[in-house]
Amino acid sequence: MAIALFFGSTTGNTEDIADQIRDLLGADKVDIYNVADDSVSLMLDYDTIICGIPTWDYGELQADWEDIWDELDNLDMNGKQFACFGCGDQIGYPEWYQDAVGLLHDKLKAQGGNPIGYWPTEGYQFETSKATTEDGSQFVGLAIDEDSQHELTDQRVSAWCALLLEEMVL
Repeated sequence: MAIALFFGSTTGNTEDIADQIRDLLGADKVDIYNVADDSVSLMLDYDTIICGIPTWDYGELQADWEDIWDELDNLDMNGKQFACFGCGDQIGYPEWYQDAVGLLHDKLKAQGGNPIGYWPTEGYQFETSKATTEDGSQFVGLAIDEDSQHELTDQRVSAWCALLLEEMVL
């Protein structure tokens, strides 16, 4: 079972989470790619894809993802399952918390991908997010806040990886 994990990272937080996810799922099972260096067309070689994207400023995409954003429109994600995770600051930017995760989720789903790895919003303090389900009970991926809830990161990543393993169609 090979899983592709794509990430973009400016400060290193999203890269650190990507490494942690790879280690928890098994370094022998996860191929990791930085979207700054590797083509997202490599997603087509995998049935399971994990994407990590931080949200910047007022709900903006991280620069490396922004650079390749239009390339995602050319991917046929039919038959592929994907999960998203992201880093954001719920206290500093409560109106845009995890917006980039929601944007990426929606783009991959529009290309035919099957999303997995939804995560409860309980325990977070934010006003609005493009990364929540319609009823607001879940994020469309794992939400990490290294600024305000760093002490919960390891527990959240570990629990999310266990959830992914349950939901993955292998």
